[in-house]
Amino acid sequence: MVIEKDCCSAPGLLPMEEAMEQMEHAVNKMTETEMVTVIDALDRVLAEDIVSDINVPPHANSAMDGYAFRAEDKAFGKQLNVVGESMAGHPYAGLVESGQAIRIMTGAKIPNGADTVMMQENAKRDGDLLELSKWPEAGNSIRFAGEDIKQGETVAKSGIRLSPVDLGLLASLGKLEVKVFKRLKVAVLSSGDELARAGDTLPSAGIFESNSMVTLSVLKRLGCETLDMGIVEDNLEKLEAAFSKAMQWADVLITSGGVSVGDADYIKDVLEKMGSIGFWKLAIKPGKPFAFGKLEKCVFFGLPGNPVSAMVTLHQLVVPMIKTMQGENRQQPVSFPMKLSSKLRKIPGRKDFQRGKLVKDENGKNKIEMFRTQGSGVLTSMSESNCYLVLDIEQESLEPGDEVVVIPFDRWIGR
Repeated sequence: MVIEKDCCSAPGLLPMEEAMEQMEHAVNKMTETEMVTVIDALDRVLAEDIVSDINVPPHANSAMDGYAFRAEDKAFGKQLNVVGESMAGHPYAGLVESGQAIRIMTGAKIPNGADTVMMQENAKRDGDLLELSKWPEAGNSIRFAGEDIKQGETVAKSGIRLSPVDLGLLASLGKLEVKVFKRLKVAVLSSGDELARAGDTLPSAGIFESNSMVTLSVLKRLGCETLDMGIVEDNLEKLEAAFSKAMQWADVLITSGGVSVGDADYIKDVLEKMGSIGFWKLAIKPGKPFAFGKLEKCVFFGLPGNPVSAMVTLHQLVVPMIKTMQGENRQQPVSFPMKLSSKLRKIPGRKDFQRGKLVKDENGKNKIEMFRTQGSGVLTSMSESNCYLVLDIEQESLEPGDEVVVIPFDRWIGR
């Protein structure tokens, strides 16, 4: 892992795009793999290309309940003789001759000799005599062998995160197991004398800690193996002991708090003593005091202490790097421009991730509602929103009618 130059003492703040590029080059991608059953592969990252050994569907079958026959029999008129039936899983064993038809159900194999199906609503049957109201073209209402997937076709590429649909696709190929990258091990701790966990007695000047709950939950959705190291006091020796423990187990250590400039903010000092700092302080809002570095073979991400700052930097900076380390081929998030209906305040100098909600107005059109306050300590600005309004570093305040870039919350933090 190569760490870029320390920018802590550099004038100004590091732009987010440069920070992302530095981290992208610095983190190591997972190379170890394991075989898991398809049913256990949800949200795991695929470590091999999947090539189909079969055609899907494996044979031509009917798309309708109706009758199968030869299209060339049109020359004999509209009447056919029904000589058998083909059911799903129970095909007709004979050969369909000229002038004959087979009763067929949806999904049933097309009998040998037949090349066309007419839905039952366009046919009238009297005993074994079948009369068609109209004559279809050859191939009507037939799903042909390999129409979905052809034998030898690559259906999934290494580096994708397996979705429920992907698992269904693998099942349709008869796959029982699949090769995936091993899970990342991520340790999580929070730093601060004022912090207490839910269920503990709250100190007189304390607050209940929430950053680790958010972080551990996001990591669970990402499929990581986690170690909850709890709350560590603002004490240099105790933080060093916690870092040492994390270094022995984890691929990644994520902390929150202790990366600002206060007298009791020791995280940066411990990182500098026990490892190396890649960068510290970014030109983003919220989340300026974000740190990145290395502890031996363990990658370090230091989140700010304020809950919104911690959540935004976790989502925008850490999650993409976790996905890269997991071996995933990342995609850029979906974004689109929208016109504002109210003023949006912005001071140039930092890239701003303001929170808002995409809703429908009285005419059914999309509009943006800004959250009432954008303070970095107001976690409800995340829980009651569903999108970011993103403003570039040098952008200034916007007026109603101006366009702003909108990024909807994704599955990692959204509902």
